[in-house]
Amino acid sequence: MKLSRALVITLALGLITPNSFAKEPPHIKSMMGQVQLQGLGRLNFWGFHVYDANLYRGTAKDSQEFALELKYQRSFSGEAIANRTAEEMKNLGVSDTQAAAWGKELASILPNVEPGQTIAAVYIPKQGTSFFYEGRKISQIQGADFAKAFFGIWLDSKTSAPKLRTELLGQGCPPPLISGAC
Repeated sequence: MKLSRALVITLALGLITPNSFAKEPPHIKSMMGQVQLQGLGRLNFWGFHVYDANLYRGTAKDSQEFALELKYQRSFSGEAIANRTAEEMKNLGVSDTQAAAWGKELASILPNVEPGQTIAAVYIPKQGTSFFYEGRKISQIQGADFAKAFFGIWLDSKTSAPKLRTELLGQGCPPPLISGAC
């Protein structure tokens, strides 16, 4: 009987994806304190697995802090990531001029990534958005307008990846900065 129970547990654990065990990354906890995973998802584009994403929220009832961590499954240059980010911002209504300026700033800070590497962004009101590469802080961009446009790429109702948005939000609402009906 014990062997069959152990076999069932082993088989059940084998069905759970590695992302199901997402732990709160120390660099995110160091910025936000107590956090919880709100949701996780995967971005596929034309059948290619691009990255896995985790959305973390502060545990305090009125917390406005949140973080998004992307674990890349393909190689990209920092410049390509920045350019795509600027395009996505424009699709959400950011002016061409502002999106280009933010894209240029991101191109100067975002590193090239290889499969398995992570980039995380943490939003703290009045501090802005801090960027981390492989758990190390690489830069910070001030302003709620930037944060709303940047995180809106994944969390705004007008995102180009609605399935991923649904997975990231889980049963919860978007962060107050992003707003929108819940």
